[in-house]
Amino acid sequence: MITLNQQTKIPQHVAIIMDGNGRWAQARGKHRVFGHKHGVKSLRKAIAFASEKRIQALTIFAFSSENWQRPAQEVNMLMELFFTVLGSEIKKLHKHNIKLKIIGELTGFSTRLQKKVFEAEKMTEDNTGLVLNVAANYGGRWDITQATKKIAKLVAAGELDCNDIDEELVSKAITLHKLPAVDLMIRTGGDHRISNFLLWQLAYAELYFTDVLWPDFDALSFQHALDLFSGKERRFGQTSEQVSLKNTESN
Repeated sequence: MITLNQQTKIPQHVAIIMDGNGRWAQARGKHRVFGHKHGVKSLRKAIAFASEKRIQALTIFAFSSENWQRPAQEVNMLMELFFTVLGSEIKKLHKHNIKLKIIGELTGFSTRLQKKVFEAEKMTEDNTGLVLNVAANYGGRWDITQATKKIAKLVAAGELDCNDIDEELVSKAITLHKLPAVDLMIRTGGDHRISNFLLWQLAYAELYFTDVLWPDFDALSFQHALDLFSGKERRFGQTSEQVSLKNTESN
C-alpha cells in the first residue's frame, strides 16, 4: 500500500542542522546570543511547516557534544535558552499534538534542566502528531558507542551470542530506532558536512546544503528543500530499472 507521503514524495523523517545563528548576529553588529534567539523563531516556523506537510518526524541538532568547547559564556547562554524555550514552548507543542523527545547524553546537563526535559517529554508522550526530536549534547559517535555498550552488556550476561549481532540489532540499540529512517537532512549556513550528526541514521538520506543562515530559513526555504527531494530517485543500492519496476508493481 502506498502512503500519502510516498505518493507526494514528502519525506517521512527530516533532520536539520541549524547553522549560522552566530554569523547572522555578527553581520548585524550583535552578540551571538542575538542570533540564537532569532533562531528559535525559525525553529517555530520549521516545526509548523513540518506538521502542516504531515512529515512524521523532525530531528533538529540543538547542541552537539562538541559544542561544550565553545566559549563558556556562549555555552551558559545556550543552556539557559534551552531551559527557557522548553518552558515557554512545551504547552504550544502539546496543544498542536506534537510529541517531544530529547536525545543525547542528558547526564551532562544540570539537574534542573534534566527535570525540565523529563516534564516536557511526559506532557507530550501520548501525542500522535509530528514527532519532534531535539538532539542535545548529542553526537553520532556517542550514539553508536552507547548502542555498542548495550549490546556488549547482553553478550557479557550470556543473553546474546556475538554471532547474532547484525545491522538490525545495532539499529534497535541506536536512538530514533522506532521512527522511519531519515529521508532528508538539511544543513543551513553554507558548510557541507554532517558534523557528527546521526551518523548511523543518515546512511541513505538525501543531503541538502544551503547558504541560507538559520535565522533566515523560512517556509519557502523548507519548501525548496522538499521540492529538490521530490525530484530525487531514491535507489537504495538498486538500479533505476529495479526501482521503476517496483513502483509499477506497487501501483
